[in-house]
Amino acid sequence: MKPIIKIENLKREFKMGDEIVHALKGINLTINEGEFVTIMGASGSGKSTFLNVLGCLDQPSSGTYELDGVLVKGLNKDQLAEIRNTKIGFIFQSYNLLARTSALENVELPLLYNSKVSAEERERAVKALKQVGLESRMSHVPSQLSGGQQQRVAIARALVNHPIILLADEATGNLDTRTSYEVMNLFQQLNDEGITIGFVTHEEDIARFSKRTVILRDGIIKEDKLVQNRMIAKNELLKLPKAE
Repeated sequence: MKPIIKIENLKREFKMGDEIVHALKGINLTINEGEFVTIMGASGSGKSTFLNVLGCLDQPSSGTYELDGVLVKGLNKDQLAEIRNTKIGFIFQSYNLLARTSALENVELPLLYNSKVSAEERERAVKALKQVGLESRMSHVPSQLSGGQQQRVAIARALVNHPIILLADEATGNLDTRTSYEVMNLFQQLNDEGITIGFVTHEEDIARFSKRTVILRDGIIKEDKLVQNRMIAKNELLKLPKAE
């Protein structure tokens, strides 16, 4: 299988006054194409620092990080920005949508290189919204959408540039249980289509939708395991009351 992420002895240190904080203490991890991996850890485990490194928002102090065969350490700001825009799709807990902009226009934002979206690019945005089940909501602004629908717009925006991996940071944190499971069902469908996913969460039931769980503690990987009894959203949704 093709490695999408390959990390060896990765460390990240911060200087806080006279003290050195060892946030990551030697991480070794490979995520292959087509995997769905959740990353878990309590506050202070190094989870947020690790996600920033994975997303090329921060660089390690030492060790190696290869993303799709590209060695990340040493790249300049422009090269890192290009990698973030072309190889990584980000999804956050807060949807980060423009309030007065339609769902379609929000999805088109990563395509706005020259202040104008081409016909081919617009078709890509339309396709991404169809992929997340929002073909009938393209002209709606965020205030006209539910929380789950807004997160689906954010997922479509992350998909529009055909990234090699989706990185989600607590992407169900603002949603109720039923809507969270609906969104996780969507992530499962996208993964079944071959999309590689790295999903950060602190919720064990959400982690059970993935195929593999990596648990961080005190800056190191304490456990790396395949998910047993994988939760299937459609079955779990039947047990939950329908929204009013």
